[in-house]
Amino acid sequence: MPISNLHGLAAAGVSVWSDQISKRMLDSGELSRRVEEDAVTGVTSNPTIFAGAIGGSDDYHEKLHDLKSAGTASEEIVKSLMADDITRACDVLGPVHLATGGRVCFVSVEVSPTLASDTEATIAEARDWVKQVRRDNLLVKVPATAEGIPAIRALIGEGISVNVTLIFSLDRYREVIGAYLDGLEDFQRVGGDLSSVFSVASFFVSRFDTEVDARLDEIASNDAHDLKGQTAVANARVAYGIFLEAFSDGRFQRLTDRGARPQKPLWASTSTKNLAYSDLLYVEGLVATDTVNTMPLATMDAYQDHGDPEPAAFDAVDIVRATDTLEKLESVGVAYDTVVLTLEREGVEKFTTSWLELLEGVESSPG
Repeated sequence: MPISNLHGLAAAGVSVWSDQISKRMLDSGELSRRVEEDAVTGVTSNPTIFAGAIGGSDDYHEKLHDLKSAGTASEEIVKSLMADDITRACDVLGPVHLATGGRVCFVSVEVSPTLASDTEATIAEARDWVKQVRRDNLLVKVPATAEGIPAIRALIGEGISVNVTLIFSLDRYREVIGAYLDGLEDFQRVGGDLSSVFSVASFFVSRFDTEVDARLDEIASNDAHDLKGQTAVANARVAYGIFLEAFSDGRFQRLTDRGARPQKPLWASTSTKNLAYSDLLYVEGLVATDTVNTMPLATMDAYQDHGDPEPAAFDAVDIVRATDTLEKLESVGVAYDTVVLTLEREGVEKFTTSWLELLEGVESSPG
């Protein structure tokens, strides 16, 4: 038996990441404790997480005051505070990262969401984060917008490890994989060490159900009702099928021979928004090898309390059924393409709002 429920999840092939970081977690040793007790091997962050951490406590007040007194611009203050937490988190996870040859224990920081439609600015800010944090286990988060796709290729082509975020669409996911493979081939051509590059592709899960369920409620048929709470897991499972196909073909095998690693699917937004559903729906329903599940601390604690200590992975039959579920979605009148475009737009807008609120909070704080 595993030593804890989350260790059992990890044994099933799911890397457990914390979808939260803060100065308080670092100062108190909570992150170190969760690495040991909760099988945590990674950390993600985003503008909303930092807005809550920086704006929701006095933990950053001293450094914020010093930077403001020195006349530092608000955006640079925010990035400095973020960089401190990200660097410290990288150091907490660093020993395991080093001991495993760089295969686990990464920390993600996101480029400004205001740059989501600007390829060159995204590339430039990603480079800046690498220079500022200077840790091998840093992942720079780049949104999977149309403009983000060439940025992903360019960054991978420079040997910069990337967490591709805000993926909702299966077609966009195929583009993300293509950008990753193109980038690896670019990096190989300039003599880069492919084993030094790591990437994950972050599918946002619960938001898919939230958007689709609202549309199903408007349709109000029996067939529509039967699909509620089913489509987010189905979308992710079909994505996993795409992952298996893409990273088992000859093109990737040639890259593997040079040290390349597959771009793991990451399940993000895995807290359950609808209280009628299981609080572990987006964890236990998405168990598969070579995946990552980044959980809010409450979801992590829930899994330790009542999650399956020996969870079963979904299989090829489940992926076929998931494909059928998405086809049924279209048949009842919910347009998949409209859903994913809406979610991508809203995802960027929400992170942008959090970013601007964070900047405004810094600007309005006493110097």
